[in-house]
Amino acid sequence: MSESDDRTATPAVRGTISFTIVERSENRVVGEMPVQPGILNPYGVAHAGALLWLADVCATSLLLGDGDAGGSSFPLAIQLSAAFLANQRDGVFQATSTFVKRGRRVSVVRTTVSGASGRIVADVTTTHVAAG
Repeated sequence: MSESDDRTATPAVRGTISFTIVERSENRVVGEMPVQPGILNPYGVAHAGALLWLADVCATSLLLGDGDAGGSSFPLAIQLSAAFLANQRDGVFQATSTFVKRGRRVSVVRTTVSGASGRIVADVTTTHVAAG
């Protein structure tokens, strides 16, 4: 390994990521995810993947409604578009998912992830098909 490789090597990191659905209705799901060490990137702010994960889980929860996650028509995400607008080092992120289009076969969900003082940190649109 060259000297430059030694400086850029990152040690293995383990952590947890958790969230809570705090509101669920037919047309809206709200989830919250605390900032904790398991979601931080090497610069000490939330990793974009953790924010995207929260948005995807909330969108999927909206599509499932009261349905079974193991059912025959699981809403499989086939496209994700995300704009990351800000970030933070502590506190809680809140994701709000609502329908753009609710279809029998294809649905589109918009999820905004907010941070401190309600500031939008990510705007995510996902397209899902019923797998099954």
